[in-house]
Amino acid sequence: MKRIKNKIINTKHIDLIVYDFDGVMTDNKVITFENGKEAVITNRSDGLAVTLIKKKGIPQIIISTESNKVVIARAKKIGILVLHNIENKKKCLIEYCKKNNYNLKKTVYIGNDINDLEVMKIVGIPVCPLDAHQDIRKISKYVLNKKGGEGVIRDFADLITQQKTE
Repeated sequence: MKRIKNKIINTKHIDLIVYDFDGVMTDNKVITFENGKEAVITNRSDGLAVTLIKKKGIPQIIISTESNKVVIARAKKIGILVLHNIENKKKCLIEYCKKNNYNLKKTVYIGNDINDLEVMKIVGIPVCPLDAHQDIRKISKYVLNKKGGEGVIRDFADLITQQKTE
């Protein structure tokens, strides 16, 4: 069963795609080693999807409250900018869009939990994984078919491709 609320998305109406990290690129779980180091599992299909979206000429960034260096390492690996250790995502995105001349109404934000709620309310295209918090699901224009860490970005990239060819 498709869970996408709307079926129309046009890449011409996207200036920027913003991803939360935990719960979008990961399944929101963390492995904590006895020395305090942490590790997460990400999905390689999301890395490929980032590349496919880059080929469409759409800028992408990660905005995360997470301070762990794993976010930086993953962003570097997939070749996109990361703004991490961000307490106020809404303020951060407003400033980033203003500085880089991006229209918030043409911005996609893919988030999953209540710390994404306020920032998702100000973008034109709020999107969430299938297992997002109920408050996030309520405000999302698109509820994707994948859970966090299971290829959320790939699912979104496929949606853009499908919509562009229909």
